[in-house]
Amino acid sequence: MKKLLLLSLLFACSNLLKAQSFKFAQVTDTHVGGQTGGEDLLRTIADLNQQTDIDFVIFSGDITEFGSDAELAEAKSIIQQLTKPYYIIPGNHDGNWSENGANTFRKTFGGETFFFRHKGYQFMGTNSGPNMRMSPGQIPRENLVWMDSIFKANPDVETPLIYINHYPQDSSLNNWYEAVDRLKTRNVQLALCGHGHINKLYDWEGIPGVMGRSNLRAKATVGGYNIITITNGTAIFQERKPGVSTTDAWLNVPLYNHQFNKQSATAKRPSFAVNAKYPEVKVNWVFEDAADIGAGMSMYKQLIITANTVGEVFALDRKTGTKVWTYRTGGKVYATPAIAGNTVVVGSSDHYIYALDAATGALKWQYKTKRAVLGTALIHKQLAYVGGSDSIFRALDVQSGKLIWEFKGVKGHVTTLPTYSEGKVIFGSWGNGFYALDAKSGKLVWEWNNGHANRMFSAAAVYPVALNKRIFIVAPDRFMTALSLKDGAVIWREKKDLFRVRESIGSAAKGDLVYAKTMDGQLIGVSTKANNMTIAWQSMLQLPYELTPSAIVATKEKVFVPSHSGLISAVHAKTGNVEWQYKFSNAMINPILIESKNTIIASSMDGKIISLSF
Repeated sequence: MKKLLLLSLLFACSNLLKAQSFKFAQVTDTHVGGQTGGEDLLRTIADLNQQTDIDFVIFSGDITEFGSDAELAEAKSIIQQLTKPYYIIPGNHDGNWSENGANTFRKTFGGETFFFRHKGYQFMGTNSGPNMRMSPGQIPRENLVWMDSIFKANPDVETPLIYINHYPQDSSLNNWYEAVDRLKTRNVQLALCGHGHINKLYDWEGIPGVMGRSNLRAKATVGGYNIITITNGTAIFQERKPGVSTTDAWLNVPLYNHQFNKQSATAKRPSFAVNAKYPEVKVNWVFEDAADIGAGMSMYKQLIITANTVGEVFALDRKTGTKVWTYRTGGKVYATPAIAGNTVVVGSSDHYIYALDAATGALKWQYKTKRAVLGTALIHKQLAYVGGSDSIFRALDVQSGKLIWEFKGVKGHVTTLPTYSEGKVIFGSWGNGFYALDAKSGKLVWEWNNGHANRMFSAAAVYPVALNKRIFIVAPDRFMTALSLKDGAVIWREKKDLFRVRESIGSAAKGDLVYAKTMDGQLIGVSTKANNMTIAWQSMLQLPYELTPSAIVATKEKVFVPSHSGLISAVHAKTGNVEWQYKFSNAMINPILIESKNTIIASSMDGKIISLSF
């Protein structure tokens, strides 16, 4: 025991001797594409090139405003003027509204994670999401798997570690504790983040965490960044105003080995206690993928087919959850696989639409587009209707992949599942456009615009509901709108302070109600016949603040409500009472698949799939 203690002490002393004083810069929340983002970043890069004692630069997320190809190219053109080494990770703005499916960031900058050593320290950075779906942040499942591989390849647990993520390591991230638990197996001495646009000190279960200011000037004349000096067991933070001055230290953080392996968790972890309240809910099987899942699921005979963010389309056995086949595309997949006969149609961010054999996963055909395909295909009478990020909406023959028609008038990109009703295909886009096309010819029947200039208010994530010759939609502007199916005329458009809708709706089995989930966690039923937003039904469900846009699904007896924190709620369709709840993750739930009267299958963004019977 004494010998082991001596060796440990000698190793620690050796690391202290290896560690040298150095400086680096943290530049964060540059938001290139925003009003002054590019200009502010150019000024910062020029200023950094004048600093002779800075060893490297870390860019800690929200590099762009919307993660578009053009914004990422502009950001790269500015950052590559830097004469110092740099390391970069994305933030939520780089993935959530991206027309490339958060695929271009890693192509532009060579990856979305980093690990390196510098003068006795290790530095590790990971992505933070959310990618493509509105929810709290989430470190991608594949990044956590990557962290495990890095730690396995670098077993020297005593070497000091500095960790970087765009988000604070707290409830801002759905799975913060999964990263923190991994970090606490190492000698993590400091963590850095952006996101909040201010300089601030945190304590993340004993890990000193520091948020850096945004590089944007905001109301000042110039922006700024932080210079961090590592010396004599201390991290010294100074704010630099490019071309103007460097402030005195605004923060000193002692750096030392916290011996986390000897301590228990101190922060509140997600609770799964609700599951014990409803013993009638039985888990048939659980599947855990090595990547995020941002797609829904479809059913083919005894198979469940879905996709993930490493680009795999795959099938699981309905009864056991065992993987049956996998097809690998060249980019992240967010589209729910659509099935007609024995053919699966699904788009990928690699610019292709694929048709696969539903039984084997073998490729039948592929159709190349100009950009990513993030929208889910709607299949009707052997035609697959699907929108792309190239501002084109297409109809393809399911069996041959032949292009039947294309509509080139889409503003922005499409990420939704279209709706078919009375010969029309209806969908929204991330350019505040909303369209009804003739299903046979692709000609525009009508177009509606919500009047916003800000594309974040687009009715683009919602699955439109068609009932009683009306189209119902909700959007991040918190309006619910009923449009005429015939000509797109507004029948009513309302915003209620007590019922703040967002993007999650669904239809009742009888067709008399449109279910809508509010941001305050309520579930309401809106009349499909009234001439205003008449709330004809309200459930007893009360969730916390809610963001997930995943659609609500229902049978005649039950309404199934997804959440952004891994909780499924089953509500009685008549009484509105909560019949049961089950929590299997702390991440966003994708659209739920009703397998039978008493069985559902659900997936969560962190790669979990579960079969529940009740």
